[in-house]
Amino acid sequence: MKEYLDLDPQGVEEPKELRTEVMTLNVGPQHPSTHGVLRLVVTLSGEEVLDLVPHIGYLHTGFEKNMENRTYTQVITYTPRMDYLHSFAHDLAYALAVEKLVGAVVPPRAETIRVILNELSRLASHLVFLGTGLLDLGALTPFFYAFRERETILDLFEWVTGQRFHHNYIRIGGVKEDLPEEFVPELRKFLEVMPHRIDEYEALFAESPIFYERARGVGVIPPEVAINLGLTGGSLRASGVNYDVRKAYPYSGYETYTFDVPLGERGDVFDRMLIRIREMRESVKIIRQALERLEPGPVRDPNPQITPPPRPLLETSMEAVIYHFKHYTEGFHPPKGEVYVPTESARGELGYYVVSDGGSMPYRVKVRAPSFVNLQSLPYACKGEQVPDMVAIIASLDPVMGDVDR
Repeated sequence: MKEYLDLDPQGVEEPKELRTEVMTLNVGPQHPSTHGVLRLVVTLSGEEVLDLVPHIGYLHTGFEKNMENRTYTQVITYTPRMDYLHSFAHDLAYALAVEKLVGAVVPPRAETIRVILNELSRLASHLVFLGTGLLDLGALTPFFYAFRERETILDLFEWVTGQRFHHNYIRIGGVKEDLPEEFVPELRKFLEVMPHRIDEYEALFAESPIFYERARGVGVIPPEVAINLGLTGGSLRASGVNYDVRKAYPYSGYETYTFDVPLGERGDVFDRMLIRIREMRESVKIIRQALERLEPGPVRDPNPQITPPPRPLLETSMEAVIYHFKHYTEGFHPPKGEVYVPTESARGELGYYVVSDGGSMPYRVKVRAPSFVNLQSLPYACKGEQVPDMVAIIASLDPVMGDVDR
């Protein structure tokens, strides 16, 4: 409230300096715009954010410790539940780490299937990011459009895995089973439509003057700050830093695919949103290349020490029955050692550090989850911004709290 002095001798009214009280506000942990069970303690001066402290742990599930009390095969039940929007990324990163431990040889067809499903999962995750992020800014229509395409992707997942969400499809040494016949024709239909849909999404928000004003210059994270804070994924590339694990440390044959790494210029909310749109186009490009090289062949490493025998063989071979029983009760025993395998999830660098003591269960599992690391940039990005901008900044960082509280 402005208070005014009495009129001076010249009759000119001089306002006093505006005085505001600093207020501490709790946002969450149930606030609808915090993308999960996240609590923010925000220090405000009017509408300006002076300071912000994220408080995590409300969704803690103890996944990492539970993994250390399960066989290497049983751990696969836990991995997709951390980042439930890009669950294939966790499945793949864990499988790659254990395969490096045991020296598994993944057949080419299985590698290609993994790439297809991983990029489809990235598309589904970015669609949720786009729809909910714009919904946080008051744009309702793009939410319905984005989820229309996401439902098609979930239908494809259901054909392959039997699940729409937590797929548990990737296995140590390959994948659970081969693709159903109807999958590839339906996927080709989707790939014909998706590029046009992406153009529509970009036209809906990138060319909107309202979104431009809400996002341009908001929550800027300079490249040197992004690097020092450990940002990865689209949030780092939006600041102009060219780092994508698929290019820097290729896995699953990504070095054989042709795709670009989109980069931003300002590191603001606008660039972080636009980067995901451009990444969706690259995922479509990768999937098309994968389909062209999808040749017939096995989908599991034939090594009986890590792969259970085919079910029909159990009816005729006692040895197969024994291997089957030992695999699902005792598990396999990797040699002693430790590995770390980084991958590129929809949120950034996702890595699994696995330690083996020679037993049938991991001695230690540590997940380098991108949401956890990216979240520490929130105080920097929000200081000096307005309260409504804080919601946009959270959305642009795309955190999944299951990826944070492990």
